Amino acid sequence: MPNDDEPVFKRSRWGVHRYEYNVRNPIGLTLTVLTLIAAGVLLLLMHNHAGPFATPDPPRWTPPAVTQWDPPIGSLPSCHTCTPSATHSP
Repeated sequence: MPNDDEPVFKRSRWGVHRYEYNVRNPIGLTLTVLTLIAAGVLLLLMHNHAGPFATPDPPRWTPPAVTQWDPPIGSLPSCHTCTPSATHSP
């Protein structure tokens, strides 16, 4: 090809230590096209909330944790203990 002697990267006009792809080189042109395709795919994934940008599934219901203030199961009072006793006077 006539442009094989062109460098893959060339200095940017924006700064001293910045480089950009040289589209006159076949490898630089390939890198430019691949970068544009990758950016387009990532934007589509973000827009559609797909791939790594998918919203997580809602968690399944789990029973609440027992705390130290909850009475143990089976220790709730029965009906005969809820009635006021005759010996109790206010």
